[in-house]
Amino acid sequence: MLHTAMATRGMVVAPHHLAAEAGLRVLRDGGNAIEAMIAVASTIAVVYPHMNALGGDNFWLVSEGGKPPVGIDACGAAAGLATSEFYAANGHAEAIPARGPLAALTVAGVVSGWQAALEMSTGWGGKLPLSRLLEDATFYAREGFPVTRTQAVNCAAKRDELEASPGFVATFMPDGAPPAIGAIFKNPRLGDTLQYLAKTGLDDFYRGDLARSIAAELEATGSPLRLADFERHRARAVFPLTVRAASASVYGMPPPTQGLASLMILGLYDRLPRAEAESFAHIHGLIEATKQAFMVRDAHVTDPDYMTVNAQDYLQPAMLDKFAARIDMDSAMPWPNVLDPGDTVWLGAIDSQGRAVSFIQSIYWEFGSGIVLPSTGILWQNRGTSFNLAPNSRNELKPFRRPFHTIQPAMAIFDDGRVMPYGTMGGDGQPQTQAALFTRYAFYGQDLQTAVTAPRWLLGRTWGAPAMNLRLEKRFPPDLLIQLKNANHVIQVLGDFDEALGHAGAIVRHNTGLMEGASDPRSDGSVAAY
Repeated sequence: MLHTAMATRGMVVAPHHLAAEAGLRVLRDGGNAIEAMIAVASTIAVVYPHMNALGGDNFWLVSEGGKPPVGIDACGAAAGLATSEFYAANGHAEAIPARGPLAALTVAGVVSGWQAALEMSTGWGGKLPLSRLLEDATFYAREGFPVTRTQAVNCAAKRDELEASPGFVATFMPDGAPPAIGAIFKNPRLGDTLQYLAKTGLDDFYRGDLARSIAAELEATGSPLRLADFERHRARAVFPLTVRAASASVYGMPPPTQGLASLMILGLYDRLPRAEAESFAHIHGLIEATKQAFMVRDAHVTDPDYMTVNAQDYLQPAMLDKFAARIDMDSAMPWPNVLDPGDTVWLGAIDSQGRAVSFIQSIYWEFGSGIVLPSTGILWQNRGTSFNLAPNSRNELKPFRRPFHTIQPAMAIFDDGRVMPYGTMGGDGQPQTQAALFTRYAFYGQDLQTAVTAPRWLLGRTWGAPAMNLRLEKRFPPDLLIQLKNANHVIQVLGDFDEALGHAGAIVRHNTGLMEGASDPRSDGSVAAY
């Protein structure tokens, strides 16, 4: 049985234990939470390659000493050539292909997010060189690491749709077959790329020799991305959205992420009749709050430059009261709606000064577009496939437009001074798992590891699965499942600990200096602390 980890000097949580240890090593060497997170983020881009990569995007929430966090939006925009006419001319008038060169249509923001955070770190006195922060990632890329079950399973499951993508087979199936669990996996070209960035600086990814190499190789595959798309990209500093719930201010990223949905769920649940933990009213209330939040998200959230509403307005008390009144606590609202899959990693870190980071990094679907660039070993995301080719649609493809993102980290600052970075992977399951974790801890007082380990549910789909019903782990009591069925929920029972329900994690720092951390048994992760 897992127990909540406790420490006082520093703590890192990641869904792969090697990444968590990389961050802890930086904290032990005197690094701050941002420096630790860059070490974690770069390492997990190597050791969990099916879920994130240098060719993806990331988002940050960063709090200094319990202050309201600031956000970093490292989301790449669509290529200047990416238009509906371009796709029609390439034989795709109805939809953007999910895999391959035409799926690789947005700039990767990951490295720009690391760069923006590192610049913020210097204001905290951060002094560790970039070569030190990328040390573990470089080592594992060159020398190898044991393949996890999730990498092996996903490589085998997605082989048919990915093996035509340039570079995929050579990188992920060098022996002609998906790797076995425990096989030593290497990507030495990626190790060379990380060493090169450590020497030349992260900006070279966008405005240097590395950028020129990446852009040329993407163009050679048939991607619409060009060097000019990289040169115009920069990460953005943003103001997080916020809502009050359970004597805390809870923060999430603004559009183009679905942070609004995560916060709306908590704001709505806070207005429902108080229920007992794990009761029908608890689970049903969160599911119905999710439906209300998803309808708002699906109607409005996209690139903020194209939005006609202010996302924060939907988190005002009067607006939350309005939507909460629509929830029937006895019966489920008919569903489904259109949801999206996703593959992601959430990471958290807190240092000895109470500086906290909640971070998420993604390539959208497992293995993204499937393209691996020959010179650099970089796997490219397929986030741009979330664009719609239909004219005047909410997420219509346009040059330089940023895609809608399911990924978003979360952070809560409690009135008593506790700081809580938390989050999960899992596409549209992210707001639901965040709500489950937060309500169990903040509303009902469960210890952190119990809140993460407890059985979860998923409305809709994630990880590319077509199911749109309500799926629940079978550890829920049978009488609760019957109550949900009787309330018109269409349910499916999964295994005890199903990876489709996300890889969650959380850290809480108290005013006393006590840190508590929890990692998800559904992942390969751990809490690393000292």
